[in-house]
Amino acid sequence: MRFSPALFRHAEVLLSELLRSAFPADLVVSNYFRQHRELGHADRGFVAEIVFAVLRRKRSLSARCADEVTSRRLLLAALACLQGMNRRELAVVLNESESKWLAHAKAVKVDGLPVAVRLDLPDWLYALLTEQFSAEEIERLAAGLNQPAPLDLRVNSLKAGRQDVLARLLADGLTAEACPYSPLGIRLAGKPALSKYRLFVDGSIEVQDEGSQLLGFLLQPRRGEMVADFCAGAGGKTLLLGALMRSQGRLYAFDVAERRLARLKPRLARSGLSNVHPVRIDSERDIKIRRLAGKLDRVLVDAPCSGLGTLRRNPDLKWRQTPGSIAEMSTKQAVILAAAATLVKPGGRLVYATCSLLEAENEEVVRSFLAGHPEFVTCSAQEVLATQGIMIDCGERLRLLPHRHGTDAFYAAVMERK
Repeated sequence: MRFSPALFRHAEVLLSELLRSAFPADLVVSNYFRQHRELGHADRGFVAEIVFAVLRRKRSLSARCADEVTSRRLLLAALACLQGMNRRELAVVLNESESKWLAHAKAVKVDGLPVAVRLDLPDWLYALLTEQFSAEEIERLAAGLNQPAPLDLRVNSLKAGRQDVLARLLADGLTAEACPYSPLGIRLAGKPALSKYRLFVDGSIEVQDEGSQLLGFLLQPRRGEMVADFCAGAGGKTLLLGALMRSQGRLYAFDVAERRLARLKPRLARSGLSNVHPVRIDSERDIKIRRLAGKLDRVLVDAPCSGLGTLRRNPDLKWRQTPGSIAEMSTKQAVILAAAATLVKPGGRLVYATCSLLEAENEEVVRSFLAGHPEFVTCSAQEVLATQGIMIDCGERLRLLPHRHGTDAFYAAVMERK
């Protein structure tokens, strides 16, 4: 694909929209592409890649822009300093004054910038991370979070085996390899379009980060059990749980948002599962929840969170979240966890998980819950996975990090009711 003034203009308009929008970046981008169907797959890939690169590196790129931080300058700085394009390649969109400025921008010594600016983190987030990680680890973590995420697939074990799917992907010219941890995971190179690909259409594969897949193995549901995905959303983990149950037993997919559950329906139809029961609830205190108190074998709480562990995919979150929103989130998480725990019968398992990096949403929520619920005891996440042949250094509580494990950042605590 050749760089052109028209593509640059699309990127400039889209980035301007993103920087002033209150909506998540992926929604803004998909809406823009729906309005501009003339853009082909490669064109959309270029535009999305460069605007997301700006969102990831906005602080250090802004430092290169001197006193004039505009969408146009941020894009030019990203193309020159991150993508390595030279002024001759950019000449089709540069004017004379921009050419001089860009030379200065490329000469900025990034090592001389404040650490949070250099690592492209807001000051408040950098300060919280220094309480949890060493300076060296934060450097590696930030570098991992500032890379685009790979495209991970999960094989639907009801329909296919991983080796067969790998063979078919390779035969179709896609570069793919088995994920290192999830027994059902496959990692693709690049970002091929999959919506019309035969293995996706027939439900043999789903797009799901490897870290997210491991949460299902932590819950470890069995055939014939009663299980709940308490915050099901669009159902990625629900589908995995159903497959692990071999479509036997009863699996509830609870969520407060009808639109999220609506996105589960076509995925459910492709999956071939017959044991999933999507249920919209008004809140964690809904009568539908109370009727099931003490009856379920296993409950997964993938709690609503800041999403700061998914910055590879959603870099806008680090600029949209605040210390106040984190405090509100942790309060909500504590309420949701307590409500979900009422469903678990004696001997049953409860897994609390987030895709957050912050202790306020993770360990502090679990510690407070255990203090008030002595009937629950914790299990080693690492040992639970090891019993299933998944060997991973993730700790007593599951802690996944992009620079260590190649996944999104996840936290999970495994608890059982005495």
